[in-house]
Amino acid sequence: MADQKTIAFFPEGAFGPALNSVGIAQACRELGHRAVFICDPGFGGVFEGYGFEEFPVNLSAPMAPEVMAKYWSDFINGHIPNFAKSPYEQIDNYVKECWEAIVDTAVWAEKELPGILATIRPDLICIDNVVLFPAVKRFGVPWVRIISCSENEIPDPDIPPHLSGCGVGDRDGFERFTARFNEVVGPTHEKFNEFLKECGEKPYPIGEFFEASPDLNLLLYPEPVKFARREPLDPTRFQYLEGCVRKEPPYPVPEFQAHNDKPLLYISFGSLGAGDTELMKRIIAAVATLPYRALVNVGDYRDDYQAPPPNVHLASWYPQPSVIPQVDAVIHHGGNNSFTECLYFGKPALILPYVWDGHDNATRVQETGHGLKLHRYDWSGAELAQALETLLTDKAMHAKLAATRAHMQARDGRKKAARLLDGLLRARG
Repeated sequence: MADQKTIAFFPEGAFGPALNSVGIAQACRELGHRAVFICDPGFGGVFEGYGFEEFPVNLSAPMAPEVMAKYWSDFINGHIPNFAKSPYEQIDNYVKECWEAIVDTAVWAEKELPGILATIRPDLICIDNVVLFPAVKRFGVPWVRIISCSENEIPDPDIPPHLSGCGVGDRDGFERFTARFNEVVGPTHEKFNEFLKECGEKPYPIGEFFEASPDLNLLLYPEPVKFARREPLDPTRFQYLEGCVRKEPPYPVPEFQAHNDKPLLYISFGSLGAGDTELMKRIIAAVATLPYRALVNVGDYRDDYQAPPPNVHLASWYPQPSVIPQVDAVIHHGGNNSFTECLYFGKPALILPYVWDGHDNATRVQETGHGLKLHRYDWSGAELAQALETLLTDKAMHAKLAATRAHMQARDGRKKAARLLDGLLRARG
């Protein structure tokens, strides 16, 4: 195409942001544009698998992919004892250490990112991260911020603080969480502001590590569950995408040895949450006693499991967008992909959150009537069974999910994103 442009996607090194960006990039490619990916070396091959060029940028001291994978696996596994804690209690451990690591990635990336951008020569940069990479702003082309985490990553006085898991009416919780977050993360924020100063950027207010793009900001969050803001987002700069569900090959549901005609569950805690194998085994044992079938994503830990019960199928990976349309309910950790895909396909979810915005999504799915939440560990087999029964039989919930599904699918977030990006490119010539 004579008007083909190069769009560089730079998602965070996690499968949620990465696969959301794949969905948008697929739609951009359908419009004739060249979509490429800047990525953490540990994600090498992920984007190539979808047919996109990859440009790795080191976000830490260079290490072999298997060493890097082990680093993050060890990081998560070392925090498993903290998964039982409340969002407030996690500020002093998981949240603090995550922000320290995130800031370090931004500082390290500045060594290589300018050169990589010069090699790609993009006409547009789309970044899905929670921290600013100054080289993106300085490159001289429009840049778009993608917010694939909970909508409250863009703060507002009337909505719960990001990562807090607070309900919309818990104003005391808002203040308590924000005060503790700012106190604990303050030294890391000060370090980041010093880095911004060295890069010629203005400092950010306490608690903020990124800014809105002056050009366009794309929120993966669906409008049917969005918050009522005191300060509404300007629609000329902020657009809700209703999720960006990527295309995956069809998935044939396997034959089960038991309950083959019963409701089908999908259970996944994401690539990192799969490390909590004791919890997974407990859920599998509970499901084994119930009149259901279950597909269980055990990530890289398949060898930790013996032969599953006859009504359970284990795998290290499932093509989730091809699986969820075929199931009756989903148990997940509250990650944004699982959260939005359940809504997109109108499937009730039981969320057992453990970290980050999983807490926010668990609260939101329940307070908007699209599912339920349970404490990650503090539940009995009877309570799990009752929650699943509710998901499968609650008529009001099913009606709400059907309306949300129709709303989201009519808008097709990935194509909407591609149209917006194409329009931005055309406006800039």
